[in-house]
Amino acid sequence: MDSDAREDGNREDTEDRAIQGGEESDHVRHPRSRVGQSQPRLGSRVLLTWLELTVVGMTGGILGATVGGPPGFIVYLATSLVTVGIIFYNVNELIKGWMGVTGADDGKDA
Repeated sequence: MDSDAREDGNREDTEDRAIQGGEESDHVRHPRSRVGQSQPRLGSRVLLTWLELTVVGMTGGILGATVGGPPGFIVYLATSLVTVGIIFYNVNELIKGWMGVTGADDGKDA
């Protein structure tokens, strides 16, 4: 009975050391989240994206209408390009956040 208690105590100590050191031993796995990391905030990212798209769209629309003619058309095209860039950037940030939480990016050098 004492040996069982010692083994349980050793196992808990090993798990605590693995978690505190940021390392994972063979018997301690966290497939869904890392200790100490929060999940990416989808709501705030969506709100930020909406705000960025609104600002860029309004600014590009006003500037394109003010300039008019072929230069105005170029401004509209540039506004569309920036809009796509904003969407790609924010989706990329969400994916990176989720990969960091799930540990899917371990062992890859970027």
